[in-house]
Amino acid sequence: MPEQHTGQKNTLMGVLCYLGPLVIISFLVAKDDPFVKYHIKQGLVLLVISAIVWVVSMTMWQFWMFYQLINLGIFILAVLGIINVVQGKEAPLPLVGQFGKHFNI
Repeated sequence: MPEQHTGQKNTLMGVLCYLGPLVIISFLVAKDDPFVKYHIKQGLVLLVISAIVWVVSMTMWQFWMFYQLINLGIFILAVLGIINVVQGKEAPLPLVGQFGKHFNI
């Protein structure tokens, strides 16, 4: 069962984790908080996937529609992550959440 956590500062820092490069703010301010640290890792997974999709789409623009679908999926996962933060949960994101454990923070 996912862990639950509360706290206004932690919620704000957790939400920032899912807003692309703003994950850096959460990392600099609250990386010592286990709740925020968990969401930093999840946010970094999404950021890395976004960067890879962006780089690949610059070289293979013929598949732009496919890349837009991936970007929509990333957006949906970010919204799910934000919902988890607001609810105080540490639940992995579908499909990509298990990759967060590979970030050593």
